[in-house]
Amino acid sequence: MNELTVHTLADDDAAAVERVLRRLCEVPDGRLDSAEFLAVARQTCEELPSGFRGVLRRFRRDCGPGGALLLRGMPIAESSLPRTPMDRGSVQRSATVPAAGLLLAALALGDPIAFTEEKSGALIHDVVPVPGMDESQSNAGSVQLTFHTENAFHPYCPDFVLLLCLRPDPVGAAGLRVAGLGAALPLLDEQTRQALFRPEFVTASPPSFSVSRDTGEPEPVLRGDPGDPDMRLDLSATSALTDTAGQALKELGQAFAEVAVTVLLERGDLAIVDNRRAVHGRTEFHPRYDGEDRWLQRVFVHADIRRSRSLRCGDGHVLAS
Repeated sequence: MNELTVHTLADDDAAAVERVLRRLCEVPDGRLDSAEFLAVARQTCEELPSGFRGVLRRFRRDCGPGGALLLRGMPIAESSLPRTPMDRGSVQRSATVPAAGLLLAALALGDPIAFTEEKSGALIHDVVPVPGMDESQSNAGSVQLTFHTENAFHPYCPDFVLLLCLRPDPVGAAGLRVAGLGAALPLLDEQTRQALFRPEFVTASPPSFSVSRDTGEPEPVLRGDPGDPDMRLDLSATSALTDTAGQALKELGQAFAEVAVTVLLERGDLAIVDNRRAVHGRTEFHPRYDGEDRWLQRVFVHADIRRSRSLRCGDGHVLAS
């Protein structure tokens, strides 16, 4: 059975988190992507209440069969929110309370990362519907977004994906869908599992990348411990190279659909997905493009940033693709 771990911040913890974030936003310059701001944020992370840091530490170690955590009660002041952006490449580079909270949560799990060819290399992405991109299989679309692990084509794809809800869908149609590999695997027979471990799949980059790429050499969907594997998969971008692999991919997709959980994110909800152990997607919705549409902010995290050192100029946080 798929399970989504839910934790609601106690009132005292939520108030303490907000105080820490407001102090962080007073750092001179306040550019989220700067080395100076990140250095201060890394130190500030230690000031977060133990209840906040503890739930993230536990999830980092064991994401459970559902592969996701819903942390409720992050500070978001509705009165201070601007209109929902509508630009395809919209990002957040200036320190705000929501963006700072997202960054500190990322630092509690590991290190935030970005990719040079995605969203201009910014660490914090706006996830919003964009006019003219309704049919896109990307964060800018509004059709049903198929299950995927984030940037599955990349050898150093994120370990965690964090999505913070600043503004919910006003009509309550846009639901985050999550399906854990730990819940889906028991539904597959041994032959299907073995097929998913064979290097007979190629995955293309998502539409959010400015240059189209793929995994190059064929790779498996599952890897590592057969009893507790990791996964790289995008059901809209992963192609099977044999009939057996294609059938295995189909059965895995059906298993994910069977165990999936759908969550309508509310303001202040922080969804954290283990990108190695769960796929996520989104239900279809109908944006109005009136400044009040659903607005999430996103950040990627590496649990061990050193493994991507060769792609990060100056030991920074942005990976060259």
